[in-house]
Amino acid sequence: ILIFSVCCLAFSANAQTYQQCVRRAIDCLATDSVEQAKAQFRQAIKLNPASPSNAVVYRYLGRIYEHEGEHQLALDSYGKGLHIAPKDTALLMSRASLYLLLENEERAVADYTSVLQIDAECVDALFFRAYAYGQQRKNPLARKDYEQIIRLCPMHENAHLGLILLNDKDRRPREAMEGINRLIEHYPMHSHLYLVRAGMEEQRKQYEPARHDYDKAVSLAPEDAEVYLARATFCLALNERKQAMDDLKQALKLGANPDEVATLMHQATSKGKQTMAGFYPPTPRSVFCISISMFGS
Repeated sequence: ILIFSVCCLAFSANAQTYQQCVRRAIDCLATDSVEQAKAQFRQAIKLNPASPSNAVVYRYLGRIYEHEGEHQLALDSYGKGLHIAPKDTALLMSRASLYLLLENEERAVADYTSVLQIDAECVDALFFRAYAYGQQRKNPLARKDYEQIIRLCPMHENAHLGLILLNDKDRRPREAMEGINRLIEHYPMHSHLYLVRAGMEEQRKQYEPARHDYDKAVSLAPEDAEVYLARATFCLALNERKQAMDDLKQALKLGANPDEVATLMHQATSKGKQTMAGFYPPTPRSVFCISISMFGS
């Protein structure tokens, strides 16, 4: 009886210490003490390696590693968590998102599919799987997922945008343009939609409507560096260097990537006329990637 009582007391103290470590780790994350948080999470696992709660601990560790750019460590953490709780949709979504970031669409699709086997109406999983299918050029599968999202959420903006881009890619230009026009009617204050339409118009050599849409995007989002970069690239393509330089300077002030801005500034100041033939404007799909990153955050 004495031995049993001692064992029970030891187990109780150990369990309490495990919970304390987890709580301390979360408190450390709240104050951006990341290294201390990692140490506390690891200590919790060491104290009770068989705890089912370690699935959550591994998810926290995975997110920390991912934020630090330690992608393989993050994948390992997510994998260990899934070994404990293979149907944990939060872990599956986290790992799938990282696979998508690493451009491993095949494994991302596998994880999103696992989520959908658990919850067939998980809109996030459908959306990002559709995007992954699009990256794999499996357009019919992407279209099926986007259409399923719209059945579940008729006003899902990014699903409609995904279908528009698929139509544009599948050489269905009228459907694509009609789709983006309808979307802008529903969301007239969303600047990224005007960038998408401007890119489509630019590809069709409809430069005046494209200019109007780039200007509209800038007016709607004057604090967004991306809209200035997009308009600058368009102006460079038309050899309007002064306007391009003004936009690039503003984009730099707003936090645009200095290397990207420097490359475009070099084009703006180099001798010789810019031509559309050697020029690579931002595509609607690149704007869609920005929209996806906002959705995923």
